[in-house]
Amino acid sequence: MTKSKKNIQLGKVKLLVFFFLFIFSNKLFSNESNYEGNFIELKVLDKVSSKNYKINIKIGEEKIFKNISIKPLKCKNSKFDDNPEVIAYLQVKDLKNIGNDEVFVFNGWTFSSSPSINTFDHPVYDLWLISCVS
Repeated sequence: MTKSKKNIQLGKVKLLVFFFLFIFSNKLFSNESNYEGNFIELKVLDKVSSKNYKINIKIGEEKIFKNISIKPLKCKNSKFDDNPEVIAYLQVKDLKNIGNDEVFVFNGWTFSSSPSINTFDHPVYDLWLISCVS
């Protein structure tokens, strides 16, 4: 075989190997659905009775807990294991305020490691994000 034919065959093999590595790496690294949860786990503190409750809510569904309505829209786990972070987008309504039911008490992202970044401010309840479960 001549040197040019060997180079062409070697180039084809390298191209084939690169193609398989490219497809494998896209499936391995760009699949973000592994990090998104289907359920959210919250801890709710009733400040009046001083009782803690753990509740699980399916993403996109609304759950009524005593006098508040909680609806998680998105939940994600961090991609890094050294400092895990869980974030969730929540909408919370106060059901006692019937005249103004279109306004959310809380509408935004919350973080498990730093709940004070975007606080849930309610006179009776506190919410803490615990985890996202697939």
